[in-house]
Parts: sequence; C-alpha cells; structure tokens
Amino acid sequence: MTLPRTVLAVDGGNSKTDVALVREDGTVLAAARGPAFLPQSAGTGAAVEVIGRTVRRALAGETAAPPYADHVAAYVAGADLPVEEERLRAELLARGYAASVVVGNDTFALLRAGSSTGWGVAVVCGAGINAVGVSPTGRVARFPALGRLSGDWGGGHHLGEEALWHAVRAEDGRGPATALTEAVRACFGTATVEEAVVGLHFGDLPGDRLHALVPPLLAAAADGDAVAGSLVERQAEEIALLGVVAMRRLGLLAAPCEIVLGGGVLTARHALLTSLVERHYAERAPLARLVVAGVPPIVGAALLGLDRLGAPPEAYARLRAHFAQEGDGAQPVTSPSSSFSITGDR
Repeated sequence: MTLPRTVLAVDGGNSKTDVALVREDGTVLAAARGPAFLPQSAGTGAAVEVIGRTVRRALAGETAAPPYADHVAAYVAGADLPVEEERLRAELLARGYAASVVVGNDTFALLRAGSSTGWGVAVVCGAGINAVGVSPTGRVARFPALGRLSGDWGGGHHLGEEALWHAVRAEDGRGPATALTEAVRACFGTATVEEAVVGLHFGDLPGDRLHALVPPLLAAAADGDAVAGSLVERQAEEIALLGVVAMRRLGLLAAPCEIVLGGGVLTARHALLTSLVERHYAERAPLARLVVAGVPPIVGAALLGLDRLGAPPEAYARLRAHFAQEGDGAQPVTSPSSSFSITGDR
C-alpha cells in the first residue's frame, strides 16, 4: 500500500516562523510556531535550524528525525534574491528535511494564499515592504527588497524610524509640532524623546520597539496630525507604486488583475491607510481588484507545496477550511469615500 505523500510548509518571517505538515489530501497533520527566521543576520544554517526545531515541536518530540516530509515548500523573508533562495534550498537538502525542496520569498506565498487565479501581484507591508508579480504565463516581476539600499521606503520598522525622526525635531525645535512627540515618549516610557534616543543609541532600549509606533502614528494621522498624515500618505503611495510597477512589467495593467495585500501594517486595515491605498490604485490601475488575504501566509506555502505534488482539487478546499476554522477568515473592507473597494479573500 502506497502511503500518502506529505508537504512540510514553511512561512518564515522577521518575527516568527510557522510550519505545517500537510498530507496531499489537504489534511493538516501538525503545525507549530517558532522564533524569527533571520538568515541575513543569523546565517543560513542558524535560520534553517529554526525550521528544524519548530518542526520537532510540531511533531511533539525533539527525537523526531528527518526526513520530515516528501517535499518542503519554504517561503521565507530574507530570501530576497535568487542566490539567497538557492543557498537556503541547499541547506535544507543537506539536512535531509525532504528529498524535494523549493524555497521562495514569502511574497509568493502571500500571492498564492490570496489570489483566486494563482497569478497576479502581492504587496506585503509588515516589518518591511516588498512585492512580487506573476503573470498568467508564469513570468515573474520582483524587487531586491534590501531596504534603503535597494530604493525601498516603508514598512513598520521604517515608519517607526520616521516617526522618531520627526518627534526628535519637533521636541528640539527643528521641526513642526506633532503628536508623534508624545507617542514616542509613551512608547518608550521616557520623559522626553531625547531620552528615548539616547536609550536606543546605547542599547538600553530595544530597537525593535520602533515597530510599536505604527499604531499611534496611524491614529495621529486619522486625527489630522499633518506630520503623521504625510507619512501615511507616503506609505500608501509606496504600496501602490510597487504593485503598479510589477503590473506594468508584466503587461497586466490593461486587464483585470488581483493585488493581494498582506503584512501587519496592511492587514490591520486602518481606515485612513486603506482609503489612501484604494485611491492610489483607482487612479493608476483602475481595473485592479484589491484583496486582503483571508488566510495566513503558511496556507500559501502549503498550497504551493500541494501544487508541486499535483494534489486533487478537494485537497485545497480541505486545507483552507482547516485554517478558516481557526479564525483566520477575512471580512470585506470598504472605504465610504470610494467605490473602489478592498475585499476579503474568498
């Protein structure tokens, strides 16, 4: 009797690593969440070991040994260039996690999770910002996504840095007054912004807390703060620019195309940012349909793995149903000021 094949799906991000062991009929056999996946700072070997530890936790025992599945579908942050994808693939193969391994950037999993057709454009805005486009024929448009070094602007960490920059200047008189000054003091528990800056400089305060400035930044923008509003406007413009450029490269602007939005900054669905993103796409790509993925990116990784196994149609429905039952479904989001609406994934 032939045993059913399995996929080890991996969604590795800047804040966590999700794994799921999925049978080819779409049944989720095990799943777990581990720490951040950071190959560019921790190294390829250490990043892949995070996957191994998380899989062993999912399988309820440190004694579990590879191979863990027939195929590994790993879609991870830090795999921004093809050479980085290949290095991670080689490491996974060397450790024997599976005989077949595909590694891709996590934006590919976002696109697969949210698109109803399997092609289109995905834009992620979480800790960082990135986008990928896939045409109906399989052509790919992507960006290096190496931060300011590669021309990027935005993402949660960058927004936090910008909020701090403006707060410093407002406090010492070099810039206009802004509610971001008090937001920084509250975020870091300091009496002044300067005190927070000094704490960050000497490492007494954690730099990753800058990401926590995004919610008060969005709230200040919604309340009419001009400085905060300019940052949110710029973020919306970048989110649209990435998607439109990817569409243009693939010749997708002249026909309907899904734009899948993901990452914590976008899935929070802040009303102002959402309406600005809608407006920019309506102006530049009026035939586009914006979709906020209704399932987590690990589902996209698993779907891509099932694609590789040639799974039957019912497997895909079973997989999505499993994660929908865990409360990951999305509700439609519309802007009252625009007929061009963002909808949840169906």
